[in-house]
Amino acid sequence: MKIRKDDTVLVIAGKDRGKKGKVRFAYPKNNTLVVEGINFIRKHARATGRVKQAGIIEQEAQIAVSKVMLLCSRCNHPTRIGFRFLEDGRKVRICRVCHEVIE
Repeated sequence: MKIRKDDTVLVIAGKDRGKKGKVRFAYPKNNTLVVEGINFIRKHARATGRVKQAGIIEQEAQIAVSKVMLLCSRCNHPTRIGFRFLEDGRKVRICRVCHEVIE
């Protein structure tokens, strides 16, 4: 999966299309992400113990990685991600729009 935790992404499909957010969790096995402020669901919960809150709770749900695009920090455009090897042998992600290293 080419998108990682703490990347800024733009939603390109679904009910939250056009919104931007920061990736909180990445689940590579499922190809899904949890993004701040995106894909809220309502969950009906019963109080269990002293910590849990009862009632209808809104929380962020996972979203498919195919529904988001990475926002390049340099050119501020949604972009696809490529890879390049540096002179010291490290493999880094690059922006397909401005060809700069993403990190």
